Amino acid sequence: MNLTAWLTIVGICALGAMSPGPSLAMVLKHTLAGGRRQGMIAGAVHGLGVGLYAFICLSGLAVLIVTSTTLFQLLQILGALYLFWLGLQGLRSRAKSDQPLAEVETQAAVRDGFLIVFLNPKIAVFFIALFSQVVGSETSLSARLGYAATALVLDGGWYMLVAWLFSNPRWLQQLQRRAVWLDRIFGLVLIGLAAKLAFELI
Repeated sequence: MNLTAWLTIVGICALGAMSPGPSLAMVLKHTLAGGRRQGMIAGAVHGLGVGLYAFICLSGLAVLIVTSTTLFQLLQILGALYLFWLGLQGLRSRAKSDQPLAEVETQAAVRDGFLIVFLNPKIAVFFIALFSQVVGSETSLSARLGYAATALVLDGGWYMLVAWLFSNPRWLQQLQRRAVWLDRIFGLVLIGLAAKLAFELI
């Protein structure tokens, strides 16, 4: 594995993971709804999804997504619809007198963590642009796996850290008291992002 190429991937993937967007809103939503375990599961699965996308790009399969206008647009449409659905769920959030947090199943965290990555074909574009600068035909399979693992660990590690920080008992108690309104704010953010994606498709 080329050290310079690896450091380039570390820097760019770290900046990409830390950029605010629907993934951050999703992880925070699950952290507030189900606590540290729930948020970290969502973050870990998100990282797995990013790592999978990275490997697909390194294997050349992602070119099919980028070059196929129909497939690319289909994923964008599904992604926009999914963000809209998540946002709608947030807007419909209701407080419960006997339970400040809504019970969110582990399956929901796994589903949201993966689908918010899988239904975003722009991640494929991002990785193709990144890896085209540092990966060549001479790059070994072990190096490619290492690059994909780097993307996985950085992304999953960042969102698990976010979940861990925001699930601090002192912070969480304060946030939980405002869970419904925060859920609705996240809902508006996700619906806004869905509308932005839909507008780009017109």
